[in-house]
Order: sequence, then C-alpha cells, then structure tokens
Amino acid sequence: MSPQIVGAPAVPGAAVEPDPTPVTVPAATDGEALAATTATTTTAATTGTATAAGATTGTATAAAAQATAGSATSAQAAAVATGAAKTAVTTAAVAKTAATKTAAAKTTAAKTAVAKSALTKSSLAKAVVAKNAVATTAVPRNTAGKPTAGPAATATPGASTVITALPGVPQALGARARTLAGAVRRRCADLARIESPSGDAPRLDALAEELAAGFRATGATARREPGPAGDHLVLEWEGRDESLPHLLIVGHHDTVWPVGTLADWPVTEQDGRLTGPGVVDMKGGLAVLESALSLLADLGERPHRTVRLVVVSDEEVGSPDGRRLVERQLRGAAAVLGLEPPHPDGRLKTARRGSTRVRLTVTGREAHAGNDAHDGVSAVDELVDQLVVVRDLAGQPGTELNAGRISGGSRANVVAGRAEAELGLRFATVEAQRRTLDDLARLAPLRPGARVRTEVLSSRPAWPERTGNPLLRHVRSLAAVLGQQLDGGPAGGAGDTNLPGSRGLPTLDGFGAVGAGAHARHEYIRLDQIAPRIALLAALLAVPLPRLRDRAEG
Repeated sequence: MSPQIVGAPAVPGAAVEPDPTPVTVPAATDGEALAATTATTTTAATTGTATAAGATTGTATAAAAQATAGSATSAQAAAVATGAAKTAVTTAAVAKTAATKTAAAKTTAAKTAVAKSALTKSSLAKAVVAKNAVATTAVPRNTAGKPTAGPAATATPGASTVITALPGVPQALGARARTLAGAVRRRCADLARIESPSGDAPRLDALAEELAAGFRATGATARREPGPAGDHLVLEWEGRDESLPHLLIVGHHDTVWPVGTLADWPVTEQDGRLTGPGVVDMKGGLAVLESALSLLADLGERPHRTVRLVVVSDEEVGSPDGRRLVERQLRGAAAVLGLEPPHPDGRLKTARRGSTRVRLTVTGREAHAGNDAHDGVSAVDELVDQLVVVRDLAGQPGTELNAGRISGGSRANVVAGRAEAELGLRFATVEAQRRTLDDLARLAPLRPGARVRTEVLSSRPAWPERTGNPLLRHVRSLAAVLGQQLDGGPAGGAGDTNLPGSRGLPTLDGFGAVGAGAHARHEYIRLDQIAPRIALLAALLAVPLPRLRDRAEG
C-alpha cells in the first residue's frame, strides 16, 4: 500500500509576519521627569528653610520682648503680670518654632527620597541606553575562546561611566536579590517535589494552581487554559506604559520524569547545588521569575511594559497543544524571552535547532510462529529494517536522529502484527528539516503484506542565529551594569522559543536557573547563581527596551 503521513505541519517557519511596530523609548522622557522632580524638591527645601528662618526671627523678637518686660520695675504689679504673660507667649513661640523646624526637615527629607527614587529609575534606564550607545565590543574571552564566567574582572567599554551614573543602584538590586535567594532555593525544591510528568493531567493541574497562586501574589492576573493533557497557564502583569507592545515570556511546568522518581532521587542540597527531577528544566526558572517579579512588587514598582507569561503543560513532548497559546500571544509582542536553563556556563541561547517527533507505525499479519510462520508478516522485522533506512536518511548534513522508544508484538510464539517507534529528529536548518520529513513521508514497505505509516506528532522550526542581535546587546549591557558578565550562543535543544525565533521576532532563551544535566540523573542548579539571575530579570523587566527591529522589517 502507499505510505501515509498524518499530521504534517505547515511549512516550518512559514507563518504570520511579526508585528512591525517598532518600540522606542526616548531617554529624554525619564530625564525630563527627573529634572521636574529635582526642581520641585529644591523649591520645597528652599521654602522649608525660609519658614525656619521666619520662625527664628519670631523667637528673637519674643526674646527681646521678654528682656524688656524683665527690665521693668518689680514693684509694679501690672508690669509683673505683663512680663509673665509675655514669658508664656515666648515659651509657646519657641515650641512652635521647634515643631516648624521638625516638620520642615521631615518634608525636605521625604521629598529628597522621592527625588532619589526618580534618580534611581531614570539613571538605570539612562545607564543602559548609554551602555548600548558605547561600542558593543564582545565580552572578554579566555584562551579557549569561551566567555569568562562570573563578574567581569575587566570592565567592558563604558562600564565605568555607566556605574558612575548609577549611585548605588546595582549594589541595591544585587543585595535585594541575595536576600531572596534562600526563598527561591526553597521554592524551587518545593516545586520539584510536586511531580509533574508530561501527560499526567491531575498532577500538572495541581502544580498549575500552585504556580498561579505564587504569581498572583506578585500582582499577576492568572487564568488556566484547559488542555487535553493538563491545563496551561496564561498570566499578565500591567506595565507602567500600557501603550507599548507587550513582552512575552514562555515556560513550561511538565517534566520528563515519571511519577515515583522522587522515591530514589529526592530533592537534595549539597556542595552548593540543588539537585532533583526537574530542578533545572524548568522549575528553577519559574521560581527565579516569580522572585524577580516579587522584588519589583516589594519596591512598589511595575514592569516598564505589560508582561505576559505562557506556561504550557506539554513542552517536553513538543507542545502539540500548548503551541496554540504561544502562537496567540506572539502577535504584537515586542520581544520574547524563554525560561529554559542557559548554557552550563550561564550564556543565553541565541538560536536553537529545529525538532520533530515522528511516530513510525508498521502493520503486519499475525500467525502461529511455529506452524504457520509462512502465513505471517512480521511487523517487528519490518520496523527494524525501516529504522536502518531512516538512520541512513538522517545521516545527511544538518540532521540528527534519536530512536527514543520502540514497541511491538505480543508473544514469542506469535508473528508480530504491529510495531512502532517514536523518533526524535533535530535539524540545523529549515531546509534540512523539510528535506528529511519529505523523505520520511515517502517510506515504502520492504516486504509484501506490510504497511508503513509515518505520523508527525509535533514539530518546531529551526531558529537560526542572527547577526547584530540588539536584544542580546541590551541584556549584556544590563548585566554589565549589575556587575555580571554575560554572552550568548546557539543551543542544540529545541523549545517554545523556536517559534518566535524562526519568524524573526527578537528572541532570547536561557533566562532560567543556571545549572546543567537537564533530562539526566545529575540534573542540578547552582545556588550561587540564583541571586544574579533574579537581579538580571528584575532589571530587564523594569528598564525600557531599545529599538529591536528596523521599521523596514515590518
């Protein structure tokens, strides 16, 4: 029979055009607000000084009157009475003067604090703008050609100017983030103890409700979006400027670990690491984002623009249903951030390979393996031979294959009537993806009586590396202001950021917890890197984005 292909997606990457609206936030806006606030504060302080001076004059006048009254002849009773009265007046005047001075001082201090707050916000935004305006030299690299981890030993160009323009702000953000790191560590451990394998709807729904409660506490509105294998979450935070396009963040709460994994691999903290199923992919990332938004809320601050977060329940199986939610929020987004773990050295992910999950099903004909083997057609034998063909097809440049699961047959004395394999394919380019899927669709049976069916279960287009990358430059500059050294590079895995990245939207992934070992028994996050990630995300949400796309791109 002719081979069949079911569920093939549209041509990878060929979808709606990205929203053309460029986003520009002039630095002058914050500067003008700062100037106005400073002028108000100066005026208030001057007025307070004048009031204090007036009160002092009043005190001197009363004192002079008291001295005059005191010099009167003591024999005159009326004069004595008058002197006593004036003394009482003088005492009241002194008390009033003290109160006036105290009130003026408090008013001046309060207004000075407001001015300093405005300076903080304005300077942070201006510093990042200034940092982006300076030459965008690559971060220092070691002899192996890799970026040096941790805080920069040598400041990147313009960093000293930026830090000078930020009186105490980087230290304040870093210090506040460090106070939250312990709570994030505990939050991540608690989330990891709620097992949530893909496809287990009750457990995924329980975790979704726990996450929704945590994010609501930071000021989010949250709604659960029903899915066939567990509810997804869509959350939103109001921004200071609601007229701007939103910032989209994508994440997931399903893991690859089956229920019961905690029994022999409990969540454990040791040697500066937190290990356990799902801690790095991606419960750590969800906990870090929650903390960054909590930090802003504690400061009485909101993100600069509206922030939307989509947390899907099926990312680890390709987001077959969650993809529609991500797609729905892409229209009009200024940029997209992913909460997947970064590279082990902390670098962000600037590109990702495409991926496709394919089910290869073979139907044969059952028969008694001893008496009538010649009447049967073994589906298992046909599947084994087909996998050899598939491996040759996947050997082309830009394509990788993993035969992840195989099943088939019923008994050793029965010729197998059915067998199937689930394949994971990775692609460096959209062209390699299209070519390989076309070849799989044309697979033909190798023995008479067998049928072969190829079904695409999920597919993500390749997200290619792009030159220039203004979003990475912006984040790198922000990190430098915070005393961090950060860079980015392409990644081998795929995720929900493939979709916006393949369409040319400004996209970065890897904002989750720093660690390693995703999908492996040594999965862990680094505890010393929790605070820097909190501070980076909080600053990224609070600071205006630069222009990320040219008008011509629309």
